[in-house]
Amino acid sequence: MKRIFIVCLIIITATSISACGQEAAPTIAAVDVQNTAVAAAFTLVAQTQAAIPTATPLPPTETPTQTPLPTNTPLPLPTLDATFTSAPGNTPGGDPCATRILSYSPKGRETTIRIFNSTKTTVTVSLYLNETQDHNECGYRSYNITGRNDVVITDLVQGCYSLWAFNNDPKILVNASGYGCINNPDKWTFEISQGTIKFVGP
Repeated sequence: MKRIFIVCLIIITATSISACGQEAAPTIAAVDVQNTAVAAAFTLVAQTQAAIPTATPLPPTETPTQTPLPTNTPLPLPTLDATFTSAPGNTPGGDPCATRILSYSPKGRETTIRIFNSTKTTVTVSLYLNETQDHNECGYRSYNITGRNDVVITDLVQGCYSLWAFNNDPKILVNASGYGCINNPDKWTFEISQGTIKFVGP
């Protein structure tokens, strides 16, 4: 645009000087001057456009492929030449109480059992009634007892009981067991501590 302005200024100055001079110069028609100025302007515009750099297309991008990741093939484990035999009592015709859940209405002489958790943490207690001779009652039950709390069970029968208590609290680890036989309807108590279950009695 600056070049156009300079060309127009030169043309106007030349026209003014020729008009003021004493010698008469050959006359140029105003239309010719105007056409010359327009042609010069178009020439400058064309040169300016030619000087602008052309847009270079971007190189093509690489198309990603779905190459599967390598898999970890486990090493074969060594084989062990070992045979396993069932433990006594788990064989057919063995201990019928090994996997039995103790009924909530067992047959036999009734009694009441209280299980007291003397620890500060919640424990899971597994109570197992050994097989009774008079009605062949036996099996397991489990209870969750919060710390410093108890559970009183009134639907049990007289017999010998084994108890296990455990938890998953690393601060107060409980892994205890105990045993006791009940021969009357009084309330019998098992007291849980961190390492043992004490059979207190009525």
